[in-house]
Amino acid sequence: MSKNLNVIAELPADLLSLDLADPQTFLRYDQGELWRRMRAEHPVFWNAPRDGRPGFWAVTRYDDVMYVYRETSTFASSRGNVLTTLLHGGDSAAGKMLAVTDGSRHRELRKVFLKALSPRVMSTVAEQVRENTESLVRRAAEVGSCDFAQDVAEKIPIRTICDLLGVPRADQGELLILTKKALSADDEDITAFDSTVARSEILVYFSNLLEEFRKNPREGVIGTFADAQASGVALSNEEIVLNCYSLIIGGDDTSRLSMISSIAALVEHPAQWAALSSGRIDSRTATEELLRWTTPAMHFGRTTLHDTNVSGQAINQGDIVTLWNVSANRDEAVFASPDVLDLSRSPNRHLTFGYGPHFCLGAELGRIEVRAMLDALCRFTADIALTGTPKRVRSNLLSGISSLPVKFTPR
Repeated sequence: MSKNLNVIAELPADLLSLDLADPQTFLRYDQGELWRRMRAEHPVFWNAPRDGRPGFWAVTRYDDVMYVYRETSTFASSRGNVLTTLLHGGDSAAGKMLAVTDGSRHRELRKVFLKALSPRVMSTVAEQVRENTESLVRRAAEVGSCDFAQDVAEKIPIRTICDLLGVPRADQGELLILTKKALSADDEDITAFDSTVARSEILVYFSNLLEEFRKNPREGVIGTFADAQASGVALSNEEIVLNCYSLIIGGDDTSRLSMISSIAALVEHPAQWAALSSGRIDSRTATEELLRWTTPAMHFGRTTLHDTNVSGQAINQGDIVTLWNVSANRDEAVFASPDVLDLSRSPNRHLTFGYGPHFCLGAELGRIEVRAMLDALCRFTADIALTGTPKRVRSNLLSGISSLPVKFTPR
């Protein structure tokens, strides 16, 4: 996003006082300025220990982020891949959930995912996404005013990923509430304990759903997982449940936030919207730029397996290293005029989906959803305007908007 809509303070002269683990940091300060200064002054930033939790490194330049992603023999995902788990002793799903598994086991699990998300499956999903998105956007344009976050964007990724998993429609609303609590607190009253409870409830739900699938087999990703083998051995119930959890968390939050923030960006840049809606810019190219611009997952994390260095900064074995894609995607050394929204930008080597062996398996689905939204907007709306103040999510992982009141002028 180009603007932090809730900025209340200027950045301190000494950035070393900042705490990137505090969600309030990203509401308090303008992120564009924050990351520009980080890249210039502290490209490999030491976030000091606080409140009984360990310190960690923050890598902010594009080339350094790419380096860490590539060096899988030095930087491991298996001890956790986000601050939430890394700062609290690691991830209990390590070695079982794809995102926090390395080496040969990661490759075997990835094969299972690739089968579950085959081109045939994705082709069917793409058509369903287009139909669902067109229906929602057309209805919003006809009504005129809506909260785009709650009335449109919330209903696309959650339905898509739930349908893939075989989750009944009647359960999807409750799962949306849980996924929002699990990682990004829309309500400041939601505590870390509340998020932990929400994650546990999602796991319990999928455990029960798996049991039902085993009794009454049917189509769906969870069914593919139930029939799958890795290295000749069937996946355990725990592995299946954890990977369903990973899919619904990753498949909902990031796509939903990308779509909402994309609308805010188009409102803020009317010339770009005009070029897109008139057909002068292709929605495929626009999708890539909006994914770069929004970068909903701000960071991913690794643990250092042996003493090393990044850009000359010594990093010790066991140190936590976080990769700030949100900063890398605005790196002046890689992107011309990075703080300019250019929907025709090409090439566009953004890191929104990460890089390397852990490159997001849901990347194609995310692209399908954002592009379907843009195509529907161009088809059914002539203009978009804000009718209220957007509300930002409160998170040290996810960046985006939880409420976006807008008015559509129908085409």
